[in-house]
Amino acid sequence: MSTPRSITKAVIPAAGLGTRFLPATKAMPKEMLPVVDKPAIQYVVAEAARAGLNDVLMITGRNKRALEDHFDRVPSLEATLEAKGDAKKLALVQDATALGDIHYVRQRDPRGLGHAVLCAEQHVGDEPFAVLLGDDLIHEDDDLLSFMIDVQKQTGGSVIALMEVDPNQISAYGCADVARVANADYVKVNGLVEKPSIDEAPSNLAVIGRYLLHPRVFEILKHTAPGRGNEIQLTDALQELTTVDGEGAGVHAVIFRGRRYDTGDKLSYLQANITLAVENEELGGELRTWLKSFVETLED
Repeated sequence: MSTPRSITKAVIPAAGLGTRFLPATKAMPKEMLPVVDKPAIQYVVAEAARAGLNDVLMITGRNKRALEDHFDRVPSLEATLEAKGDAKKLALVQDATALGDIHYVRQRDPRGLGHAVLCAEQHVGDEPFAVLLGDDLIHEDDDLLSFMIDVQKQTGGSVIALMEVDPNQISAYGCADVARVANADYVKVNGLVEKPSIDEAPSNLAVIGRYLLHPRVFEILKHTAPGRGNEIQLTDALQELTTVDGEGAGVHAVIFRGRRYDTGDKLSYLQANITLAVENEELGGELRTWLKSFVETLED
């Protein structure tokens, strides 16, 4: 096995239309919907930064200009806050721009997650890289990404994150068939199926939106035929990586048992807001008091 290369690049696909949140997303990118006091996408970029991934490429589409504006500097706003002596708000504004070097490329056609990842090839080059789905918010106290980076360095191939779900929900996810690895806290992936029926699912282990990919995935994505939904599925390319030999072959997985929210789902989005607001230093105390009294009214 060749010497592992450092992983410094993260790709965040953010070209989706956000139709589940219409009409809120008619004129606003779904990634900019606030979770407490920050847009959802900032939590994802911050997660990458905490794991040492300071070179971020966002795959965007039409009507996503607000993403670029959010992570850009606004000198006039900063000057106003500084003149007012509002150091706290100034720091909050500057936080987003200090997370790393953020680049953008547009996915011209909505051809699926696999195609979105392929759009990153020129920027990524021949290095291992992370893919973080903008809809998946991982609690900052549950450090999934750093652990996945360590596993990728050990195995040399690609690494995905899995989470146990109710078998009745597995048809909404990619699903993994896995085998234990002796003396290891990760598993080997034998196969993947995109959104299987309950009867076809090999397990209740669902693929969630964190990936550490070997650059060999690009050559596979180039000849991956459209799959479910007539889109190029990243799951299909990963399935092929489980069957090939040579450098970059093989897929392993980390089974995540921490806190994860799907901010593209209305209920999970609300749960993320409530959970993080309860933990917020400014809001938490009063919110907990109100929640307790509100829950009592529901019970009555």
